[in-house]
Amino acid sequence: MTTDPQPKASKAGRNLPAAIGVGVGLGAGLIAVLAFVPRGWFPVVAVAVAIATWEVAARLREGGRHVALIPLLIGGQAVVWSTWPWGLDGALVAFAGTALAVLAWKLFAQGLSAAPHEYTRDAALSLLVLAWIPLMAVFAVDMVQQGLADDPDGGRYRVFTFLIVLVCSDVGGYTAGVLFGRHPMVPAISPKKSWEGLAGSILFSTIGAVCCMHWMLDAQWWIGLVLGPVLVIVGTFGDLIESQIKRDLGIKDMGTLLPGHGGIIDRIDSLLPGAFVTWCVLTALL
Repeated sequence: MTTDPQPKASKAGRNLPAAIGVGVGLGAGLIAVLAFVPRGWFPVVAVAVAIATWEVAARLREGGRHVALIPLLIGGQAVVWSTWPWGLDGALVAFAGTALAVLAWKLFAQGLSAAPHEYTRDAALSLLVLAWIPLMAVFAVDMVQQGLADDPDGGRYRVFTFLIVLVCSDVGGYTAGVLFGRHPMVPAISPKKSWEGLAGSILFSTIGAVCCMHWMLDAQWWIGLVLGPVLVIVGTFGDLIESQIKRDLGIKDMGTLLPGHGGIIDRIDSLLPGAFVTWCVLTALL
């Protein structure tokens, strides 16, 4: 009696066809939103923030850690949507208000008559989630706002640049890692990452950034020499930080919503700090 062979995982440790299919579908959807309805980027980011927050809270709860989920969900939306009328000033006020609500929520989560259990740990984790997901995501939506203030097309092109450079980083890292990866970068945290893959990410993302500067943003090409490498380094740290959190919790993925990728937070772990860095570079140099 013979049995069907099990599907072989790719060298990157993922279901590659599913990952490519989901990635292409998400990319096409984002292109359509940014091309035709730039302000539609706000609800896209807001939904991603809500799902990512819920995923992280659920995994933390399974690990015996309890964040203030309801204030985080409501406050996360306030942080993102406040950017529409009031820019980063509105986001900062919403962030501070949500932080205060989180501290109060955890103080009285078990009722007025009971002393809080693990208050410091769970309150600190709640604030970590608030800063990690909604606050970082604010810079992605504010790039659209920046462009719309001066040029109806400028905002979408800034976000396109951000996404294109990160896609180039993923493609370059995967290609170089699979073909040439021999030296693990941080085997204790992410054994699949190699120094060769990092070099491929920097090369591809820098080329992509230079092209975006020249043909999309009509800016000095050398800005791409700054944006490309910095975005790769920060995105890699974002990925490693999430990997370390998952190792602390003893899990592979934060969710299962995206086949081949895991959860929403598994897909945007490098996008979140990348949005902040892209905002900083483009705001300073354009």
